[in-house]
Amino acid sequence: MFPREFSQRAAQAARVFIPAALALALAACAAEPAPRLPELDIDPDRVAVAGLSSGAYMATQVHLAHSDRLRGAALLAGGPYGCAGASLETALGPCMVAEPYAPDPARLAGVVRERAAAGDIAPVSGLAGDAVYVLRGRADTVVAEAVTRSAHDLYAALADDAGGLSLHYDGGRDFPHLMPTLDAGVDCATGGTPYLGRCGFDAAGEAMAWLFGPASSPAPATAAGELRRFDQAPYAAPGADPLLAEAGYLYLPPACAAGGRCGLLVAFHGCEQNADKVGEAFVRDAGFNRWADVHRVAVLYPQVRSSYLPLNPKACWDWWGYTGEGYDTRRGAQPRWLAAAMTALGAPMP
Repeated sequence: MFPREFSQRAAQAARVFIPAALALALAACAAEPAPRLPELDIDPDRVAVAGLSSGAYMATQVHLAHSDRLRGAALLAGGPYGCAGASLETALGPCMVAEPYAPDPARLAGVVRERAAAGDIAPVSGLAGDAVYVLRGRADTVVAEAVTRSAHDLYAALADDAGGLSLHYDGGRDFPHLMPTLDAGVDCATGGTPYLGRCGFDAAGEAMAWLFGPASSPAPATAAGELRRFDQAPYAAPGADPLLAEAGYLYLPPACAAGGRCGLLVAFHGCEQNADKVGEAFVRDAGFNRWADVHRVAVLYPQVRSSYLPLNPKACWDWWGYTGEGYDTRRGAQPRWLAAAMTALGAPMP
C-alpha cells in the first residue's frame, strides 16, 4: 500500500492530468479524417445533378461534361454553361446581372458543340431524353431573369442536336435568391443566410420529381436515413487541387444504407452555403433528403472551401476558372474530383 500522503498527491495529480489527457485524446479523435465513401448499388439510369446559384453553374458544367452518364440537371438561380469564359469580370457582370449584355445562348451552344467534338465534354447526343429543370424566383435581385432564361434557352438550342430533351422553366414564383422550402430556413421575403427560405414551396421535391419521375408517395416530415461525413481528399487527381473542404456529406435513405439498388443525386451548395459557413443547414434542410427516401436516391453533398489565393472568399463552385484551365470540362480539377468520388460510390464516370 502507498503512504497516505503519496496517495493524496497522486489523487490530486490525477484530477489535474487525467482530464487534460482525456481532452487531448478527444482532440486527436476529432482531428482524424472522416471515412471514405462507401460503395453503393447505384442504378446508372438514375443519376443526376442539382445546384443553387454557383452550384447551379457547377451542375450544368457537370451535366454537359457527363451527359452520357447523367439523366438530367436541376438548376436553381443559375445561368448557362460557359457563360463566364474564364473571366471573373464576365461572371460578375453578364452572367449575374445581364449587364452590359445578357448571355447569348446561340453562341454558347456553339461552344458546347466545339468542346463536345474535341472530347472535352460529352457528345451532345448524350443529352438525348435528359430532364432539365430551371428555377428562378421573381424577387431574385442577384441573378437576373435573362441569365436563368439563357440557361434554359441554351438547352433548347441543343435539343435538336440531342434528339429531344424534357425541359422546363419555372420562373413565376415569388421568392428571392435562395433555396425555397416548405418550412425550413429564414423568412422567405427577407432572405439571407443560410439561403434557405420558408416559402411554402418545396423546390427540392419539384426538382426531384422532374429528374426522377413522380413520387410514389408524399415525402415524410423528416428524413429517416443517415447523413454521413466523408473525407474528400482521396478523390483529388494527382497534382490538381480542387480547393474543396476536408469533409463532404452523403445522405443514405434506409433502403440505400441496407444495400438496396438506388439512384444518386449530386447537390451543389451555393456561395456562402458550405458547411464552414452555415453548418449542416443545406445538407439537412434543403429538402432533398426527405424526397430521397421516397425516390430511393442517395444524395452526395460535396463541399467547397473558401480561399483568397486563388480568390474565392465566399466558397463558390468554380464557374469562372479559379482552379485553372479546363475548369468547366472533364479536365477541370473539380469535375475530375467529382468523377472519382462518383466512381467510388458506384456511378462510374470517364
